Amino acid sequence: MSTPERPARPTTPGTLVRVRGSKYDGRAHWAFDGVWLGADEHGDWIGFPVGTHFERPGAAFTAAWPSLTLVTSTGWMPAFNLGHPRRLGTYVDLTTVPEWRADASGFTISYVDLDLDVVERDGEPAFIDDEDEFAEHAVEFGYPADLVERVRADADALLAAVQRRESPFDGATAAAWFDRLAAVG
Repeated sequence: MSTPERPARPTTPGTLVRVRGSKYDGRAHWAFDGVWLGADEHGDWIGFPVGTHFERPGAAFTAAWPSLTLVTSTGWMPAFNLGHPRRLGTYVDLTTVPEWRADASGFTISYVDLDLDVVERDGEPAFIDDEDEFAEHAVEFGYPADLVERVRADADALLAAVQRRESPFDGATAAAWFDRLAAVG
């Protein structure tokens, strides 16, 4: 039995990575560029230094704080923020499994945002956000029943992991990657 080939990923810290999200109906969602910092047992870490531009239809901002995204091999992508103006520390997007693509212009990660998020603001309890949007889109876009079940179960499990401070949500894991971002950034 052969082992599935791992999609091409960067190998040099500081390599540009384009992150492109969409909604289930194909509409563009968030688009932003970062730098690959490395990988660990959790997945690939992408860093976004101060000054990173984030854009989606109808909204855009340039971050005055550094952030990280962990690209997992599952259907979720957590973001970690330092000094976010609204105290947003951890924000976990429930998604399709992120897909890597390499071409002559570099590396791109694409994913479909599936609405539910696990959110933790500094000093406040974590919670699951956008349940109404998830319920509406499940009907409007025709999410398959197994996808709805998986996303709901993942959201509950991630909420518990954030609350228990399991790695990578323990603070120390992201802190080490923020140090790497500062070094390549």
